[in-house]
Amino acid sequence: MIRLLGAVLLLAAGLFLGYGVEQSSFSRILPAFGMAFLVYVWQAQTARLADLRFWLIVAVLLRLSLVGAFPSLSDDIYRFVWDGRIWLAGGNPFDHLPRWYMEAGAPLPGMTAALFNDLNSPDYYTIYPPVAQVLFAFSVWLFPGSVVGSAVVMQLFLCLVELGTILLLIRLLEYWSLPKERVLWYALNPLIIVEVVGNLHFEGAMIFFLLLGLWTLLQWKDKQDNLWLVRSAVAMAMAVSSKLLPLLFFPFLIRRLGWWRSISYFTMVGAVLLVSWLPLYSQVFFDNFGSSVNLYFRRFEFCGSIYYFIRWFSAFERIRDDCGRLPGRWLVALSIYLFYATTVHPWYTALPLVLCLFTDYRWPVLWSGLIVLTYINYSYAEYFENLWIVLLEYTLVFGYLAREYWRARAIRYM
Repeated sequence: MIRLLGAVLLLAAGLFLGYGVEQSSFSRILPAFGMAFLVYVWQAQTARLADLRFWLIVAVLLRLSLVGAFPSLSDDIYRFVWDGRIWLAGGNPFDHLPRWYMEAGAPLPGMTAALFNDLNSPDYYTIYPPVAQVLFAFSVWLFPGSVVGSAVVMQLFLCLVELGTILLLIRLLEYWSLPKERVLWYALNPLIIVEVVGNLHFEGAMIFFLLLGLWTLLQWKDKQDNLWLVRSAVAMAMAVSSKLLPLLFFPFLIRRLGWWRSISYFTMVGAVLLVSWLPLYSQVFFDNFGSSVNLYFRRFEFCGSIYYFIRWFSAFERIRDDCGRLPGRWLVALSIYLFYATTVHPWYTALPLVLCLFTDYRWPVLWSGLIVLTYINYSYAEYFENLWIVLLEYTLVFGYLAREYWRARAIRYM
């Protein structure tokens, strides 16, 4: 009865967040999400192996219930459809700003003033990589005149990759002899469900392909069949083609593969990336993508100094020994990157949440709950970043991270 009540509460909160709120309605977002988050933590913390099938069914239903809910916490859908319509009209969304099409006097089919007015970035080139662009074009091809129809197609795709992610998490937990119930920390998380499926954020696709690449890499390690290594390279390339962030993890593969095999592996990844990015290539694309890569590496260089400080303080070595697995090392690197990034959207916490399942650290769970507080920024007459909320969020996250670290250290030296 108790777990049934928990499932009903999660479903009710998910439906409300998917169908009953707007981006600016913080006074309704906070209580609904707060209730869902408390129920989620309670159930994920107390669930036993015997409960796993029930909660996995609930996780699937929660995602399916949001297929058809128009994205209400993000307006990126309009840019997705815009890019898709450009592809179908024979253009390249990387070639021109959206405003150029409206000012050219002869806009492409589907480039309507109504759609243009809904764009949140009409003066910026598109930033979405190949996996997203293919889905944009496909969804618009199925529903050329309907933003809602295109959104449903994208939601179905993200729902499918989410199911794949849940299955891969169970396989990986089994592989490392970790409790399979840990998958519920991801599967039932209300932020993941609402942001990935409900609001169409492609972290879901990136996480699926990243875990697939990791799983197939482990299969190669056990079976020494190079076909598995090829599959891993393809999956890793698809992860990068969903979001560029997995590039951060590639140096950690060198030690596992060895230098010579790493060269072959990265060459395969590069070849798949070359093919997947080929339709996007143009001179404008290279100009803008080159500047973005330059910014990325300059930021990473700054973060590198933080990394050396943390290593000097010995935190890195402690966490590495405690995790003992590749996802733990990835979590450290990703944490450094995100803690010093200039922009961290709520859905950015999805990847740290996934990686922490293979460690004894749960501070990303807390972060996924607290970061929803930043939706208060949309509740003002004009967007305003409330730094007091940011201070509260990171104080609690860093405080809990420190508590977990010192507790792990105390256990280590008992």
